[in-house]
Amino acid sequence: LADVNPPQVGGMFPEIELLKPGNAVDLKYLGLSGSGTFKVQQVKAEALIIEIFSMYCPYCQGEAPNVNNLYSLIEKNPALKNKIKIIGIGINNSQFETDIFKNKYKIAFPLIPDGDFKLHKIIGQVRTPYFFVVKLKGGKAEVIYSKLGALGDNKAFLEQVIKSSGIK
Repeated sequence: LADVNPPQVGGMFPEIELLKPGNAVDLKYLGLSGSGTFKVQQVKAEALIIEIFSMYCPYCQGEAPNVNNLYSLIEKNPALKNKIKIIGIGINNSQFETDIFKNKYKIAFPLIPDGDFKLHKIIGQVRTPYFFVVKLKGGKAEVIYSKLGALGDNKAFLEQVIKSSGIK
């Protein structure tokens, strides 16, 4: 099998079918309805932060409070609230496992299971936590951030996202 590199800045994020969240709050947050699957490209936002995590990854567990803080910074800012969204995709995690992680770390944004590694294979089998940020426009998802490891300073990271995505 050829090595697949993770989608890089300037490239497009693959159109992968993900399981829609089972709860109304998460669905509404993503601007989706119904059940079944969705693609990243369908999320109602200008930019989407995608955390690739595993409930068993100690680094992901350690990063959880920081990502929660990032979510709060976005949600409390009326200029960003509906423009930047966050999802987590749990690699080799079932719905049950992503739910445990969500409850344990009090995560307010949707966590989507990737129990069969389908997504993981397409994005280059990245280690966790891995963060992508995609700019959503005209049904496309252009990668504007692609990096392994912790986000670091949330304010600086957010400024970079706003600048790279052209959010006004």
